[in-house]
Amino acid sequence: QVQLVESGGGLVQAGGSLRLSCQASGRAFSTADMGWFRQVPGKEREFVAAISWSDGSTFYADSVKGRFTISRDNAKNTVYLQMNDLKPDDTAVYYCAAKRGGRLTLARDYGAWGQGTQVTVSS
Repeated sequence: QVQLVESGGGLVQAGGSLRLSCQASGRAFSTADMGWFRQVPGKEREFVAAISWSDGSTFYADSVKGRFTISRDNAKNTVYLQMNDLKPDDTAVYYCAAKRGGRLTLARDYGAWGQGTQVTVSS
């Protein structure tokens, strides 16, 4: 089982940037698809970005395409989410997740989750 710890959240002004990191423990990281999701109170957890383990393919929600970049460093057991041109609507708790099999964009297909990191974008 992969264990995940996110970091890098914080408060930033609109138009600014943040880089989230997700440190994974366990040898299974290199063969796990990794995803970032976000959630605001009262709403369902929302897909943000994902990266496959097999060929490094990346996938993004339309709302973040062109602004966010997901990447992974298997040697460091870490996945990143570079967030540029942040908007107030990006404010949420961001979660890192890992899975094997299933769909990359579906939260319920992910079996391991981090504790989340808060991102707040002020206008």
